[in-house]
Amino acid sequence: MKPLIQISLFSIFSSIVCANPKKIALRDLIQGEKTDGACIYLHRPEKPNGSAIVICPGGGYRGLVMGAEGHGIAKWLNEHGITGIVLQYRMPRGRSFIPLDDAQRAIRLVRHRGKEWGLNGNRIGIMGFSAGGHLASTAATHFPKFGQPPAKDPFDRISCRPDFAVLIYPVVTMGKHTHVGSKHNLLGNNPDPKMVELFSNEKQVTKDTPPIFMAHAVDDRPVPPENSRLLYAALKKQGIPSKYLELPNGGHGLNGYKGPSWDAWQRGSVEWLKQIGILGK
Repeated sequence: MKPLIQISLFSIFSSIVCANPKKIALRDLIQGEKTDGACIYLHRPEKPNGSAIVICPGGGYRGLVMGAEGHGIAKWLNEHGITGIVLQYRMPRGRSFIPLDDAQRAIRLVRHRGKEWGLNGNRIGIMGFSAGGHLASTAATHFPKFGQPPAKDPFDRISCRPDFAVLIYPVVTMGKHTHVGSKHNLLGNNPDPKMVELFSNEKQVTKDTPPIFMAHAVDDRPVPPENSRLLYAALKKQGIPSKYLELPNGGHGLNGYKGPSWDAWQRGSVEWLKQIGILGK
């Protein structure tokens, strides 16, 4: 009977691990400044396949939708063997690079502890929704380039380039088709044109940008689908293997995170992850 008892205990332990994510601070202090709660929540699947995705919830760079666009997504990823890592990033509040700093540190932290968590360091992606999609696309287009001087801190020498990105109804541009609230909260009232250019991520795509999957509803008014279209065009121009799924309806948030359009991006992204070798076929 002992083997059966051991199996039962293991099953109970596994379910507890999956149900209760581990909270891990990104830092203790930043030059004596409090971190405003910047952390990740580690959701480990029962049967991990070595891949992980850092999840950036939306919220217009003013708050975070941690449930539906965070922990709920991590649990869905767990069903496919993917370790879900929900990023609770800091709000800009006049410091435009703060969210990106948190996203980059999260990716480095995942790679740093990858062996401990059973991860493959070459299968670490990032995912984002709405303004979180802007942060994810920023992380996918802004990272230290090869040949730059190495960072002083060994931790900062770990690559923060994601191996792939998944963007769902993302803010991408800070130009004509941007989400006004996200732009205001990230860049301020009268941003420098150079900052507008820098954070218009469709203009930052290079041959080193990782593959990206995008999904956007044609009737999204707060964040028009031109955001994804512009990025997809830039990716195609550079020859980056990417996919854009334009959804027929659902608006922003895809009918409250449910229904045919919500199901379609989930199916489509899983198939795409198989195609690029992140998930087994």
